[in-house]
Amino acid sequence: MHLEPKDVFFFFEEISKIPHGSGNTRQISNYLVEFAVQRNLEHYQDELGNVIIIKEASEGYENHEPVMLQGHMDMVAVKKPGCPLDMEKDGLVLSVEGDDLMAEGTSLGGDDGIAVAYGLALLDGKDYKHPRIEFVVTVDEEVGMDGARVLDVTSLKAKRLVNLDSEEEGIFLAGCAGGARVNLFCDYEMENKKGIPCVVRVSGLKGGHSGEEIQKERGNAICILGRVLVKLSGKMDFAIESLTGGVADNAIPTGAEARILITGYGNRNGYQKVMRDGFADQECLALLKFTCDKMERELSVELAEKDENIRIDTVYGKAGELHVLSGEKSLEVISLLNALPWGVQAMSSAMKGLVETSLNPGLLSLAEGRIHIGISVRSSIESAKEALIDRLKSIARLSGVDVEVTGEYPGWNYQKESPLREKMVEIYRKIYHREPKVRAIHAGVECGLLISKIPGLDCVSIGPDMKDIHTFEERLSISSTGRVWEYLLRLLENM
Repeated sequence: MHLEPKDVFFFFEEISKIPHGSGNTRQISNYLVEFAVQRNLEHYQDELGNVIIIKEASEGYENHEPVMLQGHMDMVAVKKPGCPLDMEKDGLVLSVEGDDLMAEGTSLGGDDGIAVAYGLALLDGKDYKHPRIEFVVTVDEEVGMDGARVLDVTSLKAKRLVNLDSEEEGIFLAGCAGGARVNLFCDYEMENKKGIPCVVRVSGLKGGHSGEEIQKERGNAICILGRVLVKLSGKMDFAIESLTGGVADNAIPTGAEARILITGYGNRNGYQKVMRDGFADQECLALLKFTCDKMERELSVELAEKDENIRIDTVYGKAGELHVLSGEKSLEVISLLNALPWGVQAMSSAMKGLVETSLNPGLLSLAEGRIHIGISVRSSIESAKEALIDRLKSIARLSGVDVEVTGEYPGWNYQKESPLREKMVEIYRKIYHREPKVRAIHAGVECGLLISKIPGLDCVSIGPDMKDIHTFEERLSISSTGRVWEYLLRLLENM
């Protein structure tokens, strides 16, 4: 594509050829090891796939303190409905639109492929000035920071960390929320029933990163589906065959669907059968469509200017027999979905505009009677995070489902004294003749876990401009990538 900076985008293209969604990182991990072997660089790879590559200081920088550069190799792999790519096996198809780099029909993986590209370009270069570089690339950050949690840091000497997992140029991150994943699950008995099979589908939502964009109040397709099903349950009798929704607990779900079997519908005399002489009752189907169309109109008003393209569609098939949950258990599942809290729960009183506590039901599946709901919980206050987890446990207990808490990670508390941050601000000021913005964010980065392993670690997180990460609309600014690259080189030269 001949983009500048050439070295950075060369490596970004190379890693984009390798499928590297969360949980599917062995191939890219091995690529990083091979990169190090070919250049005779000290390197380490653990069983999970985390990789550390070390490049000794350039001439004249041997006595300078080492610096750690860090990012993660996994991406949230999502694609548009109908996209033919298999993201478990196929690479990305990159394209350029103006100043934006995109992937056709899929997420781009700029989060955090750009960190990998920056690091490889630095390690590959022969003329850059820098202290000892310790490049740390973790796996499965997007599904609970699993890689950072088990990372062996005994080979690391650095007490300064530049994390490369941010999405706004000129913003220096100096703190983040802690989080956890809450899994709700249960096994239900299934039974055979006769009726009209239907699909109720929520789609058209924008989605986004549940940390970066939760405050935009975009629709959550899983929670909206629960609301739709509750409304339908007041008008007709049906059982659930299956449920699907979302791609990751930390991505706001853009779509969700329920496959149901309608067995009766209501009028003033009570429920009627939905089949007449083996054919679907047209009054029942009209009621289904009318109810969903009405909800689509109402939600379009509620989400106006936030998520204006919501769609609620229905498809029905020929009357027949399906393996479904009982009507009573179906109502329990619907009630659980409808009862789930989601979105912003509290704003920070310490930092204006910062979300303090939120949650995002991001994964939904129900197949062969087994339900699973994956929820990302975040808070910059540990007690608030624990309270929200306890609330979800209470909802689970009332709903008769099991609960498991995984992937807990600590927050990264803002440090008033940070020599690294002071140096980075000074260099930014010299280059751009303006002040960078120093912020804490609601999203999670791995700095908190790394600080727990390396006491006294001084951290700042930076990155180029990206939009709509964790969606198939994800964009990476080419010009911003270049500016951050030049800043990174100047930073290392002056450290």
